[in-house]
Amino acid sequence: MDKRGPRVSDAMQVFDRRLVRRRRDRAAATIDAVAPILEDCADRLLDRLDDTTRRFTRALDLGGRGVVAPRLAARGIPFVVSADLSPAMAARAAKGGGSLPVAADEEFLPFAPESFDLIVASVSLHWVNDLPGALIQIRRALAPDGLFLASLPGLGTLQPLRDALAEAETSLRGGLSPRVSPFPELRDTAGLLQRAGFALPVADAEDVPIAYRSPLGLFADLRAAGEANAVLARDRRTPPRALLPMAAAALPLGPEGISPSLKLLVLTGWAPHESQQKPARPGSATHRLADALGTVERKAGDRAGG
Repeated sequence: MDKRGPRVSDAMQVFDRRLVRRRRDRAAATIDAVAPILEDCADRLLDRLDDTTRRFTRALDLGGRGVVAPRLAARGIPFVVSADLSPAMAARAAKGGGSLPVAADEEFLPFAPESFDLIVASVSLHWVNDLPGALIQIRRALAPDGLFLASLPGLGTLQPLRDALAEAETSLRGGLSPRVSPFPELRDTAGLLQRAGFALPVADAEDVPIAYRSPLGLFADLRAAGEANAVLARDRRTPPRALLPMAAAALPLGPEGISPSLKLLVLTGWAPHESQQKPARPGSATHRLADALGTVERKAGDRAGG
């Protein structure tokens, strides 16, 4: 048993976490290049705070890359911690937002139970190997009636690029290896929240419009954001020189260039609290549905009269 908690089994190891950390360290110097996309995603997520009258005082910005912490402070939250797998990214995230920087692995969160009443993870959990385990730790770090908000790319994100790379590599090498991260499906995410112990779990999806005049802009932004391929099963050989040009040529072009697709999954869950609404017990209804609808109730098998 690891002192930080149970180890992630080999079967669950999808991503090279050391590589993810190194790339995020480098991206701390270039992340401004993709700030508009990160800001748009953060605004879409934090708009969910307008749906509640709950007031928060202790927030955790998990992987916000410098755009979430200032927005939390602007909403009047007095204490914000900015945590990131990369120490450099954590320091950068805290620099402009007045938050406390913490280098932390999402799979081994170093926070005591009930440390926060709000945890926000904006486009930051898609490189986690053990997402169910990470969600359990996040729920434990929330105080009762605390809110968890998260967004992450979903199935369909970068699908045109995935298809173009697969076609090009198959043509050049007669086979293919993973070059775009696997993304979760919407139908699975609400179940993950429920399994982790969240109350009132909700998951929905939004299409975030992004476009580039040329594929080179997309490739540059992925590198600037630290989002290059970190799948463990990737081909470690140097890619063929013609791979990216061939894939770029295969990407579908529209009036505004290429639209690589960003399917944003938005997750909402609450730490359980006795004040929250609970489903009624079966058989506890005090009014008949037929009365409310103004209809006549019939037994099963009865035929409606003319």
